This record gives sequence, C-alpha cells and structure tokens, in this order.
Amino acid sequence: MLNVAMAQGNIENKIFAFPVRIYYEDTDAGGIVYYANYLKFAERARSEFLRFLKIDQQKLLKEKQVGFVVRSCNIEYLSSAYLNDDLLVTCQVREMGGASAVIYQEVLRDNEILAKIAVKVVFMNVATHRPTRIDEEISEKFVQLLD
Repeated sequence: MLNVAMAQGNIENKIFAFPVRIYYEDTDAGGIVYYANYLKFAERARSEFLRFLKIDQQKLLKEKQVGFVVRSCNIEYLSSAYLNDDLLVTCQVREMGGASAVIYQEVLRDNEILAKIAVKVVFMNVATHRPTRIDEEISEKFVQLLD
C-alpha cells in the first residue's frame, strides 16, 4: 500500500487555510476557473476546517441527526484563477449565534485575493428540518476562533 498524505490545512492567527490546485476539470475552454467552482473550493475548505477542529460531521449526522447547512452565501469575484494555479482557501469565524455562524472565506493566489465569500451556516436537525442550538463543544471551538 502506498503511503500518501492527504492535503491538509492549518490555522494561524485564527484563520484556517486549505490548499487547492486548479485542474483542467475546474476550468472553462479558456483555462479560466468556472465561477461556480469557487463555491466548491470554499465548501471543501469548510469541511476540512471542521475536520481540523476534530468535528466529525458524519458522526453528528448518524448519532444526533444534526449538521451544518448553508443558509446564505455572498461571493465577490475580484480576479480569475487559471489552470495549474496553487490557491489557498481560508476560513474565519466572524459571527456566532445560538444556531448559526458566519464563516468568512477568501480564495487567494500568493497574496492576491481572487474571491471573497461570506457563508452563513445553520446547525440543523435533519429529521425535523429545523434549526437547533449548536453543540456546546462545537460552539466553544468556534468562539475561540472568533475574529
């Protein structure tokens, strides 16, 4: 069996950063990243952010029937990413509520901001489809990272 490390992110100054490489499948015919793919990159980074914090989304769904769902998303495109670019996608907790949080994200190439994304996530009971209070353990981890 090959021993290969998965891509990992890291937290520095309360900001999580996750690496993303641009592949052909991410681009249009001109080699420019298709606009909707920035949302995919942001979703991957948020998932890895939770994993980094030792928040097991699958376990929460299976055992408690709860999880985060996106309530709203605001994205501002500033510049394009291209085939073979190495990007960083950041996650920063900006707001906390009883059942929700706002995660601010940036997509960067070197130090250039390509996109800014503000995502409001709601902690949801998937059985009732109703918001529910964020688990205390998760809330504590988020509060420690508030900007």
